[in-house]
Amino acid sequence: MRGPASASASLVAAAAALLLLVDGCGGAMYKVGDLDAWGIPPASKPDVYSRWAKSIHFALGDSIWFLYPPSQDSVVQVTPRAFAACAASDPVLKLDDGNSVFNLTTPGRVYYISAAPGHCRKGQRLAVDVPMANGTYLPPTDNDLAAFAPMPAAEAPAGFESAALGPAGAHPSSAAFRAAAAGAGSVVLAALSFAVFLQ
Repeated sequence: MRGPASASASLVAAAAALLLLVDGCGGAMYKVGDLDAWGIPPASKPDVYSRWAKSIHFALGDSIWFLYPPSQDSVVQVTPRAFAACAASDPVLKLDDGNSVFNLTTPGRVYYISAAPGHCRKGQRLAVDVPMANGTYLPPTDNDLAAFAPMPAAEAPAGFESAALGPAGAHPSSAAFRAAAAGAGSVVLAALSFAVFLQ
């Protein structure tokens, strides 16, 4: 037979477990692009998704919500290399119901693109950086750096023709960094692009 101390210990353990569950369920939900629906960015805002991702401090347990016409689009979670290549053929996860929610349950970078033909190449892609529970970010892997390598000029999204000058809202010195790294190879350029993405 269990004594009062054992019952109290069980009750305390159950209460602690309940608090952990409640605490883990309190994540926020963010609509991708805020007022803009998931779609090809307009020429006036070609960097709408990267600016949106930079404006939010995501946390473990948060969710991101993609809203779009299901007959015209979809969203796929992809690997960093598939993100760089705009390749939707082998997704990590594909949702196409027009009201798609992805839960951010693992720290690191998460990549999303449109699976509609040509949309990703026109800028319909999103990278989200999720910190660890203590708020620190994981360092980028080689694959993460490759995800931010510039697309070939012939396939650059509309509105990105002047990318050498730096995207609107980029860190003021990012153009100087890119110019200095022009001959240093794509890995250095990708690392600098990633650093600008994190700001």
